[in-house]
Amino acid sequence: MSEEVLDRIRRDIDENAVVLYMKGTPIFPQCGFSSAVVQVLGRLGVKFKGFDVLSDPSLREGIKRFSDWPTIPQLYVKGEFIGGCDIVREMYQTGELQALLAEKGIAYNDAA
Repeated sequence: MSEEVLDRIRRDIDENAVVLYMKGTPIFPQCGFSSAVVQVLGRLGVKFKGFDVLSDPSLREGIKRFSDWPTIPQLYVKGEFIGGCDIVREMYQTGELQALLAEKGIAYNDAA
């Protein structure tokens, strides 16, 4: 695993308030789990930057090493690793995700 990939991940997370490492793109997710997280963020109206790990095998392996988390998708908010699909869905359902977004100063749609 090259240090260059890990530096790129750090830069991506530093430069974007909300980052989703996913399979596919926000417009065309390539797996159900990535699609589910995109839908949650969409319902909340959260602007985020998606990175397609399928188009870059070094990124796919690098993000797993970076977070020490074995699965994709992976959501980051203001540099903090939040989790994968199940965690994001559960946090959304309990209101914990909305509280986290508010705490971090991320705009979202209250009516969602």
